[in-house]
Amino acid sequence: MTPLDWIGLLVLGFCGGMTGGLLGVGGAVLFVPALVVFADQSQLEAEATSLLAIVLVSLVGTWRQRTYGNVRLGDGLVIGVLSPLGVLAGVVLANAVSERTLELCFAAVQLLFAGQLARKVVFPRAARPASVGPGGDPPGPDRGP
Repeated sequence: MTPLDWIGLLVLGFCGGMTGGLLGVGGAVLFVPALVVFADQSQLEAEATSLLAIVLVSLVGTWRQRTYGNVRLGDGLVIGVLSPLGVLAGVVLANAVSERTLELCFAAVQLLFAGQLARKVVFPRAARPASVGPGGDPPGPDRGP
């Protein structure tokens, strides 16, 4: 790898971390396309590399968000319980299909999520009341969990 490649990967790491902290995403949304385009990785290599990066981003992001009282531990654990089994199945499937199929599936998932987010912006639900923390105040960084 050239020094420019290393600089690009460092910038990618910082931007992925920033996106993860800001929006709760970073791994697949940013890392995979950037690794394919800028690091000349195959779709499969980029997805596999992204899995490692996601671990670090998730640990730091969860730790910081927990200090603000934003982590819903029970929901995270429910989602996370079967994730390792899903990853095992996904890795087997990713290695069994063609590179083109992986690229198309990745693009379809990105477009689906983009469409859902756009729909929420254009047609927002009625405002839900904020959850109430101790003392009747909504939870937040200076009000505790």
